Amino acid sequence: MTFTNPGTPPPEQPPAPGWGQSLSAGAAGLALLHIGYAHGGLGDWVTAHRWVKTMAAEPVAAHPDVCLYRGSPAVAFVLRTAALPAYADVLHTLDEHIGTITRTRLEAAHERIDRGELPNLREFDLVNGLTGLGVCLLQAVHADPIHRNSELLRDVLSYLVRLTGRITVDGAKLPGWWTANGPSDRPDPQWPGGHANLGMAHGISGPLTLLSTAMAAGISVPRQADAIESTDWFLSSWRCGSVTSPWWPGAISAREWANVAVEQPGPQRPSWCYGTPGITRARYMVAQALDIPHGMFKAQAALVTCITDNTQLDQLGDDSLCHGWAGLVHTTRRILAGVEPCGEFAEALSRLEHRWRRRRSQTVQELSDLSGMLEGCTGIALTDLPSDIGWDACLLTAPPTAGLERPATTHAEGTG
Repeated sequence: MTFTNPGTPPPEQPPAPGWGQSLSAGAAGLALLHIGYAHGGLGDWVTAHRWVKTMAAEPVAAHPDVCLYRGSPAVAFVLRTAALPAYADVLHTLDEHIGTITRTRLEAAHERIDRGELPNLREFDLVNGLTGLGVCLLQAVHADPIHRNSELLRDVLSYLVRLTGRITVDGAKLPGWWTANGPSDRPDPQWPGGHANLGMAHGISGPLTLLSTAMAAGISVPRQADAIESTDWFLSSWRCGSVTSPWWPGAISAREWANVAVEQPGPQRPSWCYGTPGITRARYMVAQALDIPHGMFKAQAALVTCITDNTQLDQLGDDSLCHGWAGLVHTTRRILAGVEPCGEFAEALSRLEHRWRRRRSQTVQELSDLSGMLEGCTGIALTDLPSDIGWDACLLTAPPTAGLERPATTHAEGTG
């Protein structure tokens, strides 16, 4: 069952400025879906290219605030996932813009660190920040090892290494990614003193996963392994629950930091963006990068505890990819891929899939008015694609190196 018809034509006019180049809520996400359909034999390249043209109908945004999910990086991510020679010239131009944007943002980030100031989440996170731009760069460098932005990728990794260090503010030593803002990335009286964000979408799990993914792909910079180890240790030190039933908070408040104790009474909603599933994905990639098989097993075991806990599953309120059922199921599939077919982990995944199928049969119209990838039906439909498409590198549930090795199969009429 899917939530989007592969033959659905693009709208004649985008509903709002910027909609075309939005991966999270607009045509870029739909183009990614239809590219996936075409690669998976579920749709055709003519339809996919129509969505690509809709995505690029307006001048592509290349100002410094664009990110993996918006503007030129989003468009480049989608086109590179297609892996078609017809898009090479466009990608060349987009890569020039991404290079300029990344250098500008890196310079600002290093100057901020030099001043001893705390970052905003959007400086470094996956959705809005330099981690997301790093995903674009890693995707490009894997497709072309001598890509002109290969050194820039290493510059991003070096920045993330620096981010994982400590920063001293008013005499207090804090994690380098501590922000004075609340989780909304704005000053918030409910978060006095700010917080350390642990999530995949906006917290340290995103940078940690990118650092680990790059190392697993053979791309490293000085002190990268140390940064990975120390950040993983940080996550381990804030693990809650028992050894056999671990869970993580989404964020650590200033009071929790000072008291070295989490006040959250129990696990939160188990989602990709925040909570145990995204964090276990990060820790799984740490173990893979550092070649620690037992660490991979521990990450899988922690996730299985999560997905077999009805108290946690009952907190999921919708089917979305970002913070709902689709994201949980998809993240679980990626982490548990390759487990023993008849083992405990496979059985837990099977039960989760069964519950997901039953839910979808009952709530098929729930998101019918939302086309977005992160919170709408597009994202749910993407989780039905074959696992080798590589569309989910933007979630870091697959490496940005995924899918690009397969031969591109297309037709001239679909790329003209």
